Amino acid sequence: MKLGNHFKEKELNGSGLNRRLKQGLTFAVLIFIFCVNMYPAGAADSEDSGENLTSSEGGIFDRFITYIKALFGGEEELQDPEEVSEAKAAEMQQSAASEGTVLKIATPNVIKSASFIGDSNLGVFTHLSNPPLMKMDSEGHIAGQLAESYEASENNTCWTFYLKDNLYWSDGEPVTPEDIEFSIRYYGKETPWASWINDTLESSSVSEANNSVTFKFNKPYTRINLEFATYNILPAHVWETIENPMEYTNNGPYVGCGPYYLKLIDLNAGKLVFEKNPYWKGKVPEAETVEIHYYSNVDVATLALKNGEADTYYKYAGSYPYSGIEQLEETGDFEFLETTGIGLIFLAPNLEKAPFSDLEFREALAYAINYEEIVRLETLGYGEVPNRGFVPPAMENFKETEKLEYDPEKARELLEEAGYSDSNGDGILEGKDGENIEIEILIRPDYARTGELLKEYFENVSLGADLRTADSDTWVTLKDNYEYDLTVTRSTPWGMLMHASWGSGYFDSRRSGQGVMHNLDDPEYLELCDNILATTDSAELQAYAYELQDYYAENLPAIPLYWNTVLTPYNRHFEGWYTDPLYGIYNLDNFVNVRRTEA
Repeated sequence: MKLGNHFKEKELNGSGLNRRLKQGLTFAVLIFIFCVNMYPAGAADSEDSGENLTSSEGGIFDRFITYIKALFGGEEELQDPEEVSEAKAAEMQQSAASEGTVLKIATPNVIKSASFIGDSNLGVFTHLSNPPLMKMDSEGHIAGQLAESYEASENNTCWTFYLKDNLYWSDGEPVTPEDIEFSIRYYGKETPWASWINDTLESSSVSEANNSVTFKFNKPYTRINLEFATYNILPAHVWETIENPMEYTNNGPYVGCGPYYLKLIDLNAGKLVFEKNPYWKGKVPEAETVEIHYYSNVDVATLALKNGEADTYYKYAGSYPYSGIEQLEETGDFEFLETTGIGLIFLAPNLEKAPFSDLEFREALAYAINYEEIVRLETLGYGEVPNRGFVPPAMENFKETEKLEYDPEKARELLEEAGYSDSNGDGILEGKDGENIEIEILIRPDYARTGELLKEYFENVSLGADLRTADSDTWVTLKDNYEYDLTVTRSTPWGMLMHASWGSGYFDSRRSGQGVMHNLDDPEYLELCDNILATTDSAELQAYAYELQDYYAENLPAIPLYWNTVLTPYNRHFEGWYTDPLYGIYNLDNFVNVRRTEA
């Protein structure tokens, strides 16, 4: 009897062991099949990203170790074989999806806050997830993006935009005319840079039947289609409950209607993660994920490119550093997109303060600057000495005005003729108040070398000069309070096109915004801007554009320092790149067209 019981016990234990062995073999086969199928993709990603296939939380190796522990009596409970198969199949499907193409972009445009509206750099990157109503094509023409078409009244006071009918938010809700109306009014009410909307928008209405939204302004506004190529559209059902959007922060996800939505803002890791919008009905992008990796040090960004940790580089309104081009060329892995920039670097005088309010003094400053040297040192051959007309030649209706000229002797003569002299013989000219002229040049760290050169040039014509370096936030505060003498800054493509175009948005005193000088209240200039905004005639528009450039050349409200070419490197493993004059490679069309290649 005992022997029989012992046999039965052995049989029972053997049956349990066989069952365990079968489960183990089944799982081992699953692991083997999974690894065989997934290794090539994993290896490729590892090579591209510089990451190793190591054990990680929730990873395949960790799960395998957990199973072994359970098999040999660990603490983990063993699942039923059918449950194991279903669970592992789900895990493998999820893992396979995660192994899709990831497009990684390195940028020096640092995200300082997880504020969708309050952080200007984040606002540029979220064009991918929350596209503006309009866009600029590669030739610089304005076209519909979320809008299928649009029309304007004869006097340009009334604009109607007809939406595409296949647009959906990433939460499944359809994009409606109410979303467009809400977004534009929300920006006008809640953001300082869009206060013009509040000032000029008289009324708005939507039509569900035509899937359209109409905006009526209290004055002619010829360039609304261009303005609306820059404002990210928001889901009203999400944002209508958010007060103080400039201060509102959220690490994600944010609901979007583009081919991707913003899933994560990781300020600690320095990256943004965009994932495919499951409700996107347009052309399907290849990349499952787009990652923006931002670096405060351009050298680190270059290293990321060289090591395969980034596939391309993007700087809003800027070029890849010219000094780093050779390093990338030596790898043999990169091509370069080269486009003519419509932005520029310029020196802005405080027109509210003497002696900079004196045109003769500004003329002397212009002749004191060695443009050739600045171009050589700052652009390494990818720049050009600008014209007095400020506007770069890549812009529509460019006029060839006189080239800026370096002539320190003429600068000295102009200063003397204007009454600036060194009466006490200390080597520094005095202002008309009898005090030594000590120019403070306000710069941000990016313009340190340019600032040093300018200091040297001005001292060469007997003007005292010193540098004051400030971070971006402090610079904006000082600039807006007119607490500067001269400052070095740049124009962006959008900056050159905004308001009445041709750089007018930087100087019109009625404008506001982080990057604008808003320091020109000359009635002649303001009237010229209004005329441009009101006209619907192309010949008249060209005449006004020429007149505006003549005004810049004659009055020098700012002194352009150099025009430059924009270079963007991209890894040969990706093809199909598309660029536009407004946002370069960072546009919706680019992301749905770029494909991975084995080249």
